Amino acid sequence: MNRRIIFVMLTCALAGCGADVASTAATEAALDAQQAKQGQQLEGRVRGQLNAAMQTEQQRLRQAEQAAGE
Repeated sequence: MNRRIIFVMLTCALAGCGADVASTAATEAALDAQQAKQGQQLEGRVRGQLNAAMQTEQQRLRQAEQAAGE
């Protein structure tokens, strides 16, 4: 009888650990998804800044070429 009680107690304890592990895994997955989204947003901002810098440089180059041609 004592073995059954110990078995039930251990089973309940392990079941609780399993629920905790599943909860932790879900939380980590949500954080990973959030970090991925933030990374994509950062990439978009950096691409926009690079495009703006390239356009500015192209305009300066055109202006320099026009000034040299005059």
